[in-house]
Amino acid sequence: MKYYIIAGEASGDLHGSNLMKELYKKDPNADIRFWGGDLMKNVGGILVKHYRELAFMGFIEVIFNLKTILNNINICKKDILKFQPDVLIFIDYPGFNLRIAKWAKALGKKTHYYISPQIWAWKESRITDIKRDIDKMYVILPFEKKFYEDKHHFPVEFVGHPLIDAIHDHSSVDPVLFRKENQLNDKPIIAILPGSRKQEITKMLSAMLSVVKDFPDYQFVIAGAPSQEFSFYQNFITQENIKFISNKTYDLLRNATAALVTSGTATLETALFKVPEVVCYKGSWASYQIAKRIITLKYISLVNLIMDEEVVTELIQDECTTKRIREELEKILKTSHRDTLLKKYALLEEQLGGIGASEKTAALIVNDLK
Repeated sequence: MKYYIIAGEASGDLHGSNLMKELYKKDPNADIRFWGGDLMKNVGGILVKHYRELAFMGFIEVIFNLKTILNNINICKKDILKFQPDVLIFIDYPGFNLRIAKWAKALGKKTHYYISPQIWAWKESRITDIKRDIDKMYVILPFEKKFYEDKHHFPVEFVGHPLIDAIHDHSSVDPVLFRKENQLNDKPIIAILPGSRKQEITKMLSAMLSVVKDFPDYQFVIAGAPSQEFSFYQNFITQENIKFISNKTYDLLRNATAALVTSGTATLETALFKVPEVVCYKGSWASYQIAKRIITLKYISLVNLIMDEEVVTELIQDECTTKRIREELEKILKTSHRDTLLKKYALLEEQLGGIGASEKTAALIVNDLK
């Protein structure tokens, strides 16, 4: 069978790579073309475009890059027509993927969506497009099934969260060897996860690192995104106890005592590694003003959204200051607070449905094609 997969971000690359591994197991003759990243490329298939050329963050930023986005859509359509896949598999990235889905469905293509757009957060009106253009939807958050089926009468499959697979499959590294290989000292590690896009890294890293001098007994280690060069991060590394590790986020989290994390998938990854965290987020002023008027969620982190309570502290926009970051970091380094947090993390993992999301999704896709 011929599969065409579109992932437009780092998290989509991770989940896409695990899905591809399972597709190859279920269908040894699978022919796969994809938009994604290095993780998917390492599995096999043909990479059409890397997500680093696709990821634009924020309302204003999208407007400024509209010409590039529209050009990418045209390139994608032409490539699909040339390849003639048996199924298109969309991974999140709704602004792009739903446009392609509408076009492909009109041509009679099979359309499967793995990892739902977060229409429960904003743009709920997209449910009309999803009902019209998507044949099969595979959701990864427990409340999404209820949202789709009870509220919108659209059947979906809850397959569990693929991060549990990714973390389960990640082999642990010897702590002593990890520190030696990455030139780290014996001080406890505070992991810094500032995101994967240049825009968000630039916004977040200075704020996160502004508290370094207040914690001399710890070393702060930046998790470098695979899509960015070290030279980009260098300007932020101005103090001795700031270190940098590229493309080893899971190894870093396995060895971290605490973490400062930009909102997104990383908040859930950090929780699943049982690392106490503070969630930090700052957008451009214009994008933030727009977002707060149309997004009605109580929380921005997946941890709090899934648990429906403030398990981890969220410092958003004007709250994301040196003073507040310092206060909350001090709090999660205390034993009593850490113990409470870890108990909540255990309940969170239970709700996510255990391992096997990628395998379940691949089986459902292949069986549907057969």
